[in-house]
Amino acid sequence: MKNVVICIGNRYNGDDAIGPYVADKLKQEDLDEFLILDCGIVPENFTSLVKKNNPTNLIIIDATDMGLSSGEMRRISKDMIGSMHVSTHNIPLSILVSYLEHYVKNVFIIGIQPENMDGSMSEAMKKSGDKLVELIKNKKFLEIKMLER
Repeated sequence: MKNVVICIGNRYNGDDAIGPYVADKLKQEDLDEFLILDCGIVPENFTSLVKKNNPTNLIIIDATDMGLSSGEMRRISKDMIGSMHVSTHNIPLSILVSYLEHYVKNVFIIGIQPENMDGSMSEAMKKSGDKLVELIKNKKFLEIKMLER
């Protein structure tokens, strides 16, 4: 498998549902070169699948408070994730990335700015999720801007 996509989030916590939302949409596509994992709030439970598939690219998707407008997407460098507020999962994303980077060639972290973390997912988040699906499907996710310090 060339690409593994880890989608993180709680589908019942407003914009935190972006990971499962993107996973659901990607699974509807015919993407032979991608393994899509809806990890919910426990991405650490899926590390064995990443190791087993030994992908070239690991793409991690999560709701991330980056201080941007709702729905804005950025690629986040691994050295920045320790200082970011990232979703509601059980272990820090920085620890997960540090562990998995030994089993993959490239790690890409994609954060989407949430508006709210309760109730239903916002329209801005859904729109960004749909755009991200197209970018991944067409292997253009590197076109997403990097988050600047």
